Amino acid sequence: MKDIIIVDDHPLMRKGLALSLDAEADLNVAAQYSSAEDALEDIDRVDPLLAIVDVSLPGMSGMELIKHLQARKPDIAILVVSRHDEKLYAERSIRAGAKGYIMKLEAGDVIVKAVRQVLNGGIYVSDEINERLLMSMASGGRERISQSPLEVLSDRELEVFELTGRGSSTRDIAERLHLSVKTVESYRARIKKKLNLDSATELMKHAVQWVESEGAT
Repeated sequence: MKDIIIVDDHPLMRKGLALSLDAEADLNVAAQYSSAEDALEDIDRVDPLLAIVDVSLPGMSGMELIKHLQARKPDIAILVVSRHDEKLYAERSIRAGAKGYIMKLEAGDVIVKAVRQVLNGGIYVSDEINERLLMSMASGGRERISQSPLEVLSDRELEVFELTGRGSSTRDIAERLHLSVKTVESYRARIKKKLNLDSATELMKHAVQWVESEGAT
């Protein structure tokens, strides 16, 4: 039996994934967590073969969780299952240590296929992302798979940018990400500089437009 953990802050998503995976005779969802912190606290006890991780989590982000899992459990396979646009997040996830990236809108059988491929030592991404990854490798990493101007943002900056686009205040973002208000303000200042935005109002407008246009809702 191959033990799997699911880290996602949406109960219905966790339940749906667990039902699909537990229906397979050789797969077992050993534990489910709503936060990265809870998963890390329990990881040694469960000792799973695979972790299914969402990008957006309260507190520590999914990207940070991937890096921590790689450091703690280098043999663990990690599959990102997320609603976020793969063109912006897939390569980030692979660079962080994940072995696959799949959109939540995919059917249950496709997710099971991705799980099996990753468990067998492979990498699972869509055909489009696979082609772009190969192009990036062929160019020595000089050609990125994302064509988005947001590629210049760090993982945490991108997270702050998204939450800004969702209408979260600086204090709201600080509470969600377990950061100080001052730290969030610093992130926003760096985002404005990297994206050549002149004001907080311009940042808010840009972020809202991105959330609406890129399917990050």
